[in-house]
Amino acid sequence: MRTVLRHRHLGTATLALGLVVLTDVLRVFLPSVITIFGQAASTPAELLGAFALGWFVLALAAPALVVRVGARPVGLVAVVVLSAARLALTAMPGGRTQLWLATVGLLAGLVWLAATASQVTQPVPGLVFGLTAGALGHALLGTHDLVWWGRWEAWLLSVALVALLLVAAVASARRPEPGRSAAAGDGDAVPPARSWLLVGPSLLLGGMLALSPAVASTAMSFWLGDAGTAGPPLFALAPLAGAVALFVFCALSPPRERWRPLLPVLLLVGALLFGYGPPSALGLAMLLAAAGLGGCLALTGADHGPSTAARRGYASIGGMLVFAVAAVLYYAAYDIGYPNGWLPAVVAAVTGVVALGGRLSAVKAAAVAPPVRTATGPSAWPAALLATLVALVAASIHGPWLVASNRSGPPEQVRLVAYNIRMGFGLDGRLDLAALDRAIGRADVVVLSEVDRGWLLNGGHDTLHLLATRLEMPYVFAPAAGTLWGDAVLSRWPVQRAQTRVLPAVGAPTGAQALGVTVDFSDGVRLAVVSTHLQPPPGTDPVVQAQAVADFATAYADGGPLVVAGDFNTEPGDPAFTALTDAGLVDAFAAVRPLPTSPADDPRTQIDHIFVSPDLPTTDPTAIPSTASDHLPVAVTLRLPPAARQ
Repeated sequence: MRTVLRHRHLGTATLALGLVVLTDVLRVFLPSVITIFGQAASTPAELLGAFALGWFVLALAAPALVVRVGARPVGLVAVVVLSAARLALTAMPGGRTQLWLATVGLLAGLVWLAATASQVTQPVPGLVFGLTAGALGHALLGTHDLVWWGRWEAWLLSVALVALLLVAAVASARRPEPGRSAAAGDGDAVPPARSWLLVGPSLLLGGMLALSPAVASTAMSFWLGDAGTAGPPLFALAPLAGAVALFVFCALSPPRERWRPLLPVLLLVGALLFGYGPPSALGLAMLLAAAGLGGCLALTGADHGPSTAARRGYASIGGMLVFAVAAVLYYAAYDIGYPNGWLPAVVAAVTGVVALGGRLSAVKAAAVAPPVRTATGPSAWPAALLATLVALVAASIHGPWLVASNRSGPPEQVRLVAYNIRMGFGLDGRLDLAALDRAIGRADVVVLSEVDRGWLLNGGHDTLHLLATRLEMPYVFAPAAGTLWGDAVLSRWPVQRAQTRVLPAVGAPTGAQALGVTVDFSDGVRLAVVSTHLQPPPGTDPVVQAQAVADFATAYADGGPLVVAGDFNTEPGDPAFTALTDAGLVDAFAAVRPLPTSPADDPRTQIDHIFVSPDLPTTDPTAIPSTASDHLPVAVTLRLPPAARQ
């Protein structure tokens, strides 16, 4: 029995570590498809989706390869290729090499998963620990993956992670194969295929909501107010601490039998809140989804057969294909234009149906035969407690939150930068916070567009908090597309009266809004700043949205000094541009036109602008050369007039 337990622990460790490395590769592959293979909103979403899905479809050949060649040789070769690709990504400067390395790593990871499915006799603990370790590791890194660090520490930690995986994989390969020895086959349970089918949906729902550190920090910002301005540091990831505890406990020690059918319901309710609830419900959605997802894995773990190696392999790859299809459909909606709030709920419902099917299978099997003897699984309480403590440690490491304070009197001038940061990814497809920092420079107020706070498609990073922490600037965020993508204002001075206005869609696939904040420079000196990103319907001018922004901004400023800045997707002389100037706003770049800002490596279009009220003098207008995004940042120096004193 001790030998059986040792072999199972090796299998659990290998599966958990492999999932962590595979998740790391996915966090590079998904944004690379958008930023290197194509350009979101310009490359057809159908083409981007076909490229991404093709590799998951190709992996459907893996189970047949495993059956023909053998799980162990195929699994070992695949895990070596996966590990090599993961290490190489840490050294790559970006570009197409990064895309193809991530693609090779993904395909190797899928083949490894199919090989592992034919060998691991109890997958649920490995899945639970792998998903939890991936989430906690991401939290400890502040959602800034090692791949993007560009420092020796990243190499050290990456080598350690890959070495652990390889050691566990080699040791696991030396154990007796299931059913080939008396120790392994003496009344033992066959691995359930249903658990493997849920690998992909679990990665999707966990990365999108249930176990996402970025979602946790964003949820707290909606609960406590403006994310960058206040709040105890240990609160920052409080939803994550609760979510991982619930996930681990419900997966390894689910409630009594009569309550277990309610767990898939919790997952469905959490997904519905994520898709249709208000931003303030994001934390609750996360907690419900975490408990429900853990419970669904526990229910599938109760199903002990019958299954075959090929069936389990196809189940694992089929589940990952669900991951790919759902991810593509969900995020393509923001480029094509269709409702997508239902999609996480559908994946949650399918997960629940599969889980309940496992429970019914176990109940039927118990009615006709004694329950299959299984080894005691890991204890839930210590695992849940440890996960909670790690989440709280992560919160303390990346706290306290940024706090603005008044300086000695109002400034004579203020440097304002407006920047579409494309979720933080440069033209080389890398998340380069240092390059963004250099482009922004020593700005006093920063207006950001295309801000990502946890989209799985972009790697699950809280790009806004990462950049704001580097700049040491508190921030206010306003969602535009869902609850995790939108616009922001960063300021070295305190801000007040944050207000948002949803802009008319007028057929545009991506949502748009206007965020107004008042910067308090002390001694009664204030400045109204409005951040926006117009989203025109394909081939049209966003004149309706521009008029809505002008109306909102002038009403919000109420006669005081005003700045309206962002990515307007319109050029001087276009109807939308004219709508803003007709409202009394002044083009801060009129003296230096033309001032093209996109694309960043060969600027041809003038679509990023800063408008000011007539009483606000400006100097030093410029577009700053940089390839840290696909747009250039634009900047201007403001001189606050006496009228700013209220």
